[in-house]
Amino acid sequence: METRVAIMSIIVSDMDKTGELNEYLHDAAPYIIGRMGIPYRKCGISIISIALDAPQDLISALSGKIGKLEGVSSKVVYSSVINEAE
Repeated sequence: METRVAIMSIIVSDMDKTGELNEYLHDAAPYIIGRMGIPYRKCGISIISIALDAPQDLISALSGKIGKLEGVSSKVVYSSVINEAE
C-alpha cells in the first residue's frame, strides 16, 4: 500500500467541537508525523497544522470528517512524496 506525505490545515471557530476533532485525530495517530496548534484569541479561533504520512484515501476521509464538523474547516496539501507502506 502506498502512503502520501501531506499537510492538513484546520481552522476551528467552534471550540465545542474540539472533543470530536481530537477523537478523529486520535484515530489517525499512527499516521501523524507532527501536530502544531495555535490559539488565536484575538479572533476566537484555533489554527492547527497536521503533518501526515498515510494512504491518500485515509487522508481524504479524515479531512472530510473534520470538515463536516460545524465550525471547523479543513484543507489538505499533498506532496509529491509517495512511500511504500511497511
